[in-house]
Amino acid sequence: MLRIDELLIDENTSVLDTLKKLDETGQRILFIAPEGKLAAAVTDGDIRKYILRGGALEGPLREAANYHPKSLPLEQRARARSYIEEQGIDALPLLDKQGRIVDIIFTSGVDLDNRTCAGLPVVIMAGGLGTRLYPYTKILPKPLIPVGERPILELIIDRFCDFGCTDFHLVVNYKKNMIKSYFNDLEKSYHVSYADEDEPLGTGGGLCLLKGKLDNTFFLSNCDILLDADYGDILNYHKSQGNLITMVCAVKHFTVPYGVIELNNDGTIQTMREKPEMNFLTNTGVYVVEPRVVEELEDGKKQGFTDIIERYRAAGEKVGVYPISEQSWMDMGQIEELDHMRRRLEGNS
Repeated sequence: MLRIDELLIDENTSVLDTLKKLDETGQRILFIAPEGKLAAAVTDGDIRKYILRGGALEGPLREAANYHPKSLPLEQRARARSYIEEQGIDALPLLDKQGRIVDIIFTSGVDLDNRTCAGLPVVIMAGGLGTRLYPYTKILPKPLIPVGERPILELIIDRFCDFGCTDFHLVVNYKKNMIKSYFNDLEKSYHVSYADEDEPLGTGGGLCLLKGKLDNTFFLSNCDILLDADYGDILNYHKSQGNLITMVCAVKHFTVPYGVIELNNDGTIQTMREKPEMNFLTNTGVYVVEPRVVEELEDGKKQGFTDIIERYRAAGEKVGVYPISEQSWMDMGQIEELDHMRRRLEGNS
């Protein structure tokens, strides 16, 4: 069980370190409380808004935090649950007469029946050779490689089902009959249809096989990743921004394990940095896409989905980014990543 002090953070902490602490605690909220007195709160949503308005990950938390947090006096504990529901918040600190946090009441989570993405179609690109996962893929197609007791593709579908999605389109090619056989025989509460690639068309080209089949906004996902993210919130962001495409990106932190030298034009040393740290957003392989994108694809052309994005960006179309934390993204594109995903899902790392 968490202690209150484990959910406290200093306002001068960097935004990057705040993200790390949110991941460590497993909660979606932290509190700034000098000498125990509530001053501010910060959620993963606050940090997302900060990043989207151009805030630096190295910047201080005070630039992202909410200095008008919700709270209740300790003597009003009895109405805490109803207040949480009224305000639509994840957690509510209870304060003593001096304004110190003495308890925190957490909500149980989002009601599935109220999730806004119910019924949204999901397209999963499941036709790749999975060469980086050889020799596993010599026997099984990548979507059927087990992570624990079930194949990765089933885990991906289950995550979307948690948010009300029930209509899945699988673009298949390599060992496609094995994939079809597995899902046709599986007892399930969702519908799966298949689009057969006769030859590899890439992560974008395969979408042309779904022309005329998607008349609504849809999720697009690779078949080797899992996100611990709120798909309803992702969809709401996409719609509120009026995006043609929204790319879900993970905040990555990387420390260069060597000293780095930067040179002037004349070859002399400009700067020397010992093991510098880098922060950047990386594409997770999950998108929200408007159906017009599919209808405008050239039939049979091999292309990556990032090529399609770049073409729309160059034409002035609105393409946005929805950032999530590094720990919210699990990838199994390579064998060591597959092993890491298995350990994560088993709770061993």
